[in-house]
Amino acid sequence: MSDRRTMHDDHHPSGDRHHHHGHSHNAIGGHAHGANERRMTIAAILTGAFMLAEVVGGLWSGSLALLADAGHMLTDFAALGLGVIAFRLTRKPRDDRRTYGYDRFEVLVAFVNGLALFAIAALIVYEAWHRLEQPAAILGGPMLAIAGAGLLVNVAVFFVLHGGDRENLNMRGALLHVMGDLLGSVAALAAALVILLTGWTPIDPILSVLVALLLLASAYRLVRDAGQVLLEGAPTDLAVEAVAPHLTRQVAGLREVHHLHAWTITPERKMATLHACLEEDSDAMAVTRAIKAEMREAFGIGHTTVEIEYGICADEAEDGCGHREHAHHPHDHAGHTHSDHHAHAAPV
Repeated sequence: MSDRRTMHDDHHPSGDRHHHHGHSHNAIGGHAHGANERRMTIAAILTGAFMLAEVVGGLWSGSLALLADAGHMLTDFAALGLGVIAFRLTRKPRDDRRTYGYDRFEVLVAFVNGLALFAIAALIVYEAWHRLEQPAAILGGPMLAIAGAGLLVNVAVFFVLHGGDRENLNMRGALLHVMGDLLGSVAALAAALVILLTGWTPIDPILSVLVALLLLASAYRLVRDAGQVLLEGAPTDLAVEAVAPHLTRQVAGLREVHHLHAWTITPERKMATLHACLEEDSDAMAVTRAIKAEMREAFGIGHTTVEIEYGICADEAEDGCGHREHAHHPHDHAGHTHSDHHAHAAPV
């Protein structure tokens, strides 16, 4: 049958169509990434400028809360700078070495930011313990003034980033860092007020520890989500077990779906591959288009690679589509012959 093709993908076999599809993807995401990059650049400038003021103020007043907040802002400045670099890298076109482009770099940055938050929280707790054992003199007045100014700056940075794309892990990581700074400023302000009113200096390290615990919770969620992407995990909002039954119910001529794999390049870019076993009289092109449409509309996956089968699975020794998954079937996308030659290895 002339319509029985081994594989159908989102890209036309011709080089021209393939080339234009790559640019259309960049056009779709370019506006959002450009806005995110501008927001992150503004946030980095504001954070870096005030970080220096907090370092001076913390050393002058002797406040651990101020120094802890300055430490947050230092790592935030680095994180925001890396985030800007990540957005710039994602604009680079894909090549033969990185067939999905550089989008995954922003996920790496988010993962590193999450680990940095863990380290910051641990350092704050360690220093707070020493401050509780050996209380130090703290100047409440300068501490209050600098903490108040820091709070205003952090609120401004927070609102700059808050308007960005919430699904983007790079933006989420930056926002979590800034939220940590915001909490640190609130803690420093509260500690300064308590010290001025009561003279009780242990409030400074105690509130610093509370901020560190909140940072740990945020860091865990960020590392978990970025790790899910880096480990080629299925999209978190996708019930993988529901995909095959849905497709066989909705797509006429489709007998069975197996070898289904779903993953994300970034949380915004969801991908899937599957084998589709068709009835003998089915039109391969029509079934493939229907499968892709269902994957987009029902599951939000815009790029699905479909391998068409009639009676025999190319990866199995069995006759018929009575497919049986092996106990250890590798997630080897490169083993499929894709019409667009996408190597589904973890991109950088």
